Amino acid sequence: MRSIFRHSLAGLAAAVLAFAAATAHAQPADPMPSWNDGPAKARVLAFVRAVTERGGKDYVPPAERIATFDNDGTLWAEQPMYFQLLFALDRVKALAPRHPEWKTREPFASLLKGDLKGALAGGEKALLEIIMATHAGMTTEEFEKTVKDWLATAKHPETGRLYTEMVYQPMLEVLAYLRANGFKTFIVSGGGIEFMRPWTEKVYGVPPEQVVGSSIKTKYEMRNGKPVLVRLPAINFIDDKAGKPVGINSHIGRRPIAAFGNSDGDRQMLEWTQGGGGARLLMLVHHDDAAREWAYGPKSKVGTFSDSLMSEANKQGWTVISMKNDWKAIFAPMK
Repeated sequence: MRSIFRHSLAGLAAAVLAFAAATAHAQPADPMPSWNDGPAKARVLAFVRAVTERGGKDYVPPAERIATFDNDGTLWAEQPMYFQLLFALDRVKALAPRHPEWKTREPFASLLKGDLKGALAGGEKALLEIIMATHAGMTTEEFEKTVKDWLATAKHPETGRLYTEMVYQPMLEVLAYLRANGFKTFIVSGGGIEFMRPWTEKVYGVPPEQVVGSSIKTKYEMRNGKPVLVRLPAINFIDDKAGKPVGINSHIGRRPIAAFGNSDGDRQMLEWTQGGGGARLLMLVHHDDAAREWAYGPKSKVGTFSDSLMSEANKQGWTVISMKNDWKAIFAPMK
């Protein structure tokens, strides 16, 4: 009996050793399968290894592993115009019956005729009028429901996809990979904070408290005995360009060690992130794939990627992601 027992233990030990040897040589699953092998993918993987290796010179404690992502053009598409503006244009049409004066008042008169160029000819003033008319005058809960209802049915004018299906699969993989390695991921966008919060957790895995964005003023009221927050027709904060570091400091309270953007509006966020010293990951998505998405840059009024931004990226060692060359796939699969 003892002999049989000894042989059984020996066999078990041999099996355990064989399994350990096999798994030691097994390759881990690729955390970024939608990326082509190249400098951009290698940069992400090397950075994460460096900041998570205990005892390494670049090790960063989990509490300080903060990564920020722009939204428009970085996590989801932004052509032919920012999706929040498309939402506002649809809201103008829906609200028009309540506002007969819009038939003769710009920029609404042009919008209702389908003349988008004419409506936006008034520049920032016209744009603010459209946003205020469609985003204010309701409670925060009413606005959240309006956004959710729109996203559930509205489709992109060129692809026919729901807007929440216009997200970039390679960036979803980066978000998941960072979180799997102890990072907290934040959205820091020029888009409206309350436009993004209703859906970012479901789509990106980023909860509402980790969304930083532009906002309009709100006030506390009692309506029918119930406390509510009412959205007012006045700008509170613009989370774009130099506003992004301010928003990060106000909402997050820690300087990021990784930042992802795609346009001139993200320059200051990357500069602020890099200014902290130590290991840093700075990346810009470059829209250079006209076949699978769109190709645009210095001359685009949406997602402008100027020559000066490219020059700074090269000078500072920021990684420019080529959608054409670095990504095997662009959009997440349709559900």
